[in-house]
Amino acid sequence: MNTAHQVSPRKLEPRGRPSATVQPAWVRITHWLNAIAVVIMMLSGWRIYNASPLFDFRFPNAITLGGWLAGALQWHFAAMWLLVANGLFYLVMNLLTGRFRRRFLPLSVPAALRDMAAAMRGQLTHPNLADYNAAQKLFYLGVVVLIVLTVLSGLAIWKSVQFPLLRVLMGGYDAARWVHFIGMSAITLFLVIHVVMVLLVPRTFIIMLRGR
Repeated sequence: MNTAHQVSPRKLEPRGRPSATVQPAWVRITHWLNAIAVVIMMLSGWRIYNASPLFDFRFPNAITLGGWLAGALQWHFAAMWLLVANGLFYLVMNLLTGRFRRRFLPLSVPAALRDMAAAMRGQLTHPNLADYNAAQKLFYLGVVVLIVLTVLSGLAIWKSVQFPLLRVLMGGYDAARWVHFIGMSAITLFLVIHVVMVLLVPRTFIIMLRGR
């Protein structure tokens, strides 16, 4: 047998490709810090709402945070500063690294609506978790806008005298309360949908922990 043309069995073995980084460390850290801040603000906000409700209902005290109004306000403001600082860092890093352009653009609203319709029918596929589909782009950008609007309306309520222009832009103090409540309710709805989608595609949870 002519051994000169034999191929080593080792060369026939497929090489294992290293797993690619889908979410860098700064994305994962800011993601979880934002999640913690939003949940704290949501639970403490419900306790604050109970002190002066907009509607004829109150949230059960068992699912609120703070114990009483002053305690809830302390939790709320502490989480607010964490959310603002961490959120600004997240936005700046997305712009500086080019991640915003790569992950969120182009954005097509019709395509996002088609993806959402497919998701509700259980027909939305997502083979490459490194890319966001149109529905994800719309939801993630939308929740950023909601958080900014909710924080600004909260400032108009908290520092109404110090920020008169902001109060006027919100339509006045009472209107700012409505904007704040509706914004927080929309963020809560986003969290519920986000958790459901993670349960449907559990790999996304692993990626947000390990990055790969």
